[in-house]
Amino acid sequence: MIIKQLSVFVENKKGKLGFITEKLAENDVDISALSLADTTDFGVLRLIVDKPDVAYRALMESGVVVRISDVVAVAMDDVPGGVSSALKVLNDKDIGIEYVYACVGKTPGKALMVIKPDELDRAEAELYQAGYGKISPADIYRI
Repeated sequence: MIIKQLSVFVENKKGKLGFITEKLAENDVDISALSLADTTDFGVLRLIVDKPDVAYRALMESGVVVRISDVVAVAMDDVPGGVSSALKVLNDKDIGIEYVYACVGKTPGKALMVIKPDELDRAEAELYQAGYGKISPADIYRI
């Protein structure tokens, strides 16, 4: 399933991450996944939220630099090798991966992963064809 991801540029200073998550909470935005990669001066916080447009607006109005992009969410059996087998599908089809991170799922026995592939639509189609069934928004978001 192709979903929206927020990429937030966070100054590497005490309290900045808390400020961002507080703004989301104030706007009743639920976080399903997050990944933070940092450098000396700033970090990139990637978020999957239930209301990306609300979150985007709230953060922009607070002076935070944020972008919305598309990523693929995939569900797999929550067993050893589940992640590896999903990534193998993309590797076998010569689809590159920029990054991955875990996502909170609401389906028992399933693990969710967010993938930023270099070919979004093709990656989604190949995963679906390989048996990684389409997931519904209710699998990720608070609905």
